[in-house]
Amino acid sequence: MSQSLIRAISSRKNQLGFGFFSRFSYSRHFHSQWPITSPKCSTHSSLGGFVTGSRRFSGNLIPELNHTCLVRQTNWFCSVSLNEVSDSNLVSEGETIDIEDVGALDNNKKPTVVYKKPIDFTKIDAKLLPTVMILGRPNVGKSALYNRLIRRREALVYNTPDDHVTRDIREGIAKLGDLRFNVLDSAGIETEVSSGTILGRTTSMTANVLARTQFAVLIIDVRAGLHPLDLEVGKWLRKHAPQIKPIVVMNKSESIGDSLAEVASEALALGFGEPTAISAETGLGMNALYEVLHPLLEDYMVQTLNDRCTQDDVTSEENLSDEDDSKLPLQLAIVGRPNVGKSTLLNALLEEERVLVGPEAGLTRDAVRVQFEFQGRTVYMVDTAGWLERTERDKGPASLSIMQSRKSLMRAHIVALVLDAEEIIKGQRSMTHSEVVIARRAVEEGRGLVVIVNKMDCLRGKKNSEMYKKIKEAVPIEVQTVIPQITGIPVVFISALEGRGRLQVMNEVIGTYKRWCSRLSTGRLNRWLIKVMSRHSWKDSASQPKIKFFTQVKARPPTFVAFLTGKTQLLESDIRFLTKSLKDDFDLGGTPIRIIQRSVLRTSPSGKSSAGSSSRTGGPARQRTTSDKRTVSV
Repeated sequence: MSQSLIRAISSRKNQLGFGFFSRFSYSRHFHSQWPITSPKCSTHSSLGGFVTGSRRFSGNLIPELNHTCLVRQTNWFCSVSLNEVSDSNLVSEGETIDIEDVGALDNNKKPTVVYKKPIDFTKIDAKLLPTVMILGRPNVGKSALYNRLIRRREALVYNTPDDHVTRDIREGIAKLGDLRFNVLDSAGIETEVSSGTILGRTTSMTANVLARTQFAVLIIDVRAGLHPLDLEVGKWLRKHAPQIKPIVVMNKSESIGDSLAEVASEALALGFGEPTAISAETGLGMNALYEVLHPLLEDYMVQTLNDRCTQDDVTSEENLSDEDDSKLPLQLAIVGRPNVGKSTLLNALLEEERVLVGPEAGLTRDAVRVQFEFQGRTVYMVDTAGWLERTERDKGPASLSIMQSRKSLMRAHIVALVLDAEEIIKGQRSMTHSEVVIARRAVEEGRGLVVIVNKMDCLRGKKNSEMYKKIKEAVPIEVQTVIPQITGIPVVFISALEGRGRLQVMNEVIGTYKRWCSRLSTGRLNRWLIKVMSRHSWKDSASQPKIKFFTQVKARPPTFVAFLTGKTQLLESDIRFLTKSLKDDFDLGGTPIRIIQRSVLRTSPSGKSSAGSSSRTGGPARQRTTSDKRTVSV
């Protein structure tokens, strides 16, 4: 039987066709170590092309599974040659696996790829990574562990036993060795507080987010031992997330000696298994935490990839490189004075209760960064604390919040400045001094600017109808007056509490971002320059600057270079005229424009060149001697 089978395969090895595997005649290596479930022949090559006379299938996300098998179709037989299998330990070179009972295959079906351990987390899409939430009572080091895992100081860390520094849920990508996972930093849990207080609202928000996570890390303070609040947190966790078995971690164990074993035995009363001793401040015990998390996360990823992964899930690097700047992820910072509705606006844009809101001023402390999709575009949005000028009285978490808000503004692409409609009516002015400082700093940093007037729902009714119209007419004019560096700043009037104006805000943000990333060709700019220079009223021809050509050298923000002939430089009025003309003619409103001047060398009839302002001065004189071939400098 085996000899007739080999002859049948060798006689028909060059024929083409399609088929699927239903029964194997296999070697022991292939069956015992490759758990492939019903693989199908595909017409697309995993190496980036189409294969003539053969079909390929492979797993692309996991290196251990990146085995490419060359399948040749015969008449009612499908032979798989293992010469091209990357793992040489599985089978010997030249072995052939024969598959019988092959039927017709639908061309639209895709090959089924089965993934197994080990998993390379560094090559997994961030959307598929597991989520680990850090829980515990207040002041046990949750934010310190979060900063240690993401390898940055993003969460505010301050020793305040009587106060709670963290109030919102922070999200980031943890990097623990070769592990990658989404990590969430939560506020301290207190189960005995009333529902109307700040702690009650933070605990309720933590419970809502915990329902969407897969794993949890429960932190206790080893210096205080097993606190009664730790037992309450354990009961609360069993009630709100019975499907999650948390990993118990004993933090602040860098200076604990013999008492560590005693605290570890006490921690068993939680009922979640053996605790792991770490120090988030110094990094002690991170290897032990890795050993505990690795098998759990790996099992989860194997199941997730086998359930969701198809060949189309893997995005090629070529597609990423072809995207223009305007298609890249957008960084949006929501800034403003305290209690103007920044957090309410973020919840309205996300359409969920993501951050803590309330009537209390200064409720937000951390700069909360969230990611969401809008019309196929990835947007990273940052909700900052209320912007105030830092004084000597501001100490502790308040001072850290102000510094973090300024850093968020510098990292953003577009800045959304939120104003309060009620304060505009009371103060009879659109922007206060602090809001003008925010706007001008955004312009100086080269960021796009969008002004949002919130709480317009307070101007309802017939009595406020006239005031409503006056605000909509006066605010854009006053904003343009106090910020003359940018023209055409978009102003949006919304009610974040009711959710009105959400789409208008995002459309203005996307439009400003596209203008911020815009590029203009040199030919188009120089044709525009001729028209612009002709319509400007110069005093005389001598006062008109001699611009040889005009080009754009950079986007984000748009930056242009004007090459001038001679020593004459553009005046401030000339630069303002060119800037305004660029914004009006090319629709660049709401984005800062930078114009750089450079002088061009002019060649005299004798062959000597005279340099403008950009030429070098000083140094030893150089003589020129001519030769038959070229001019030589001595």
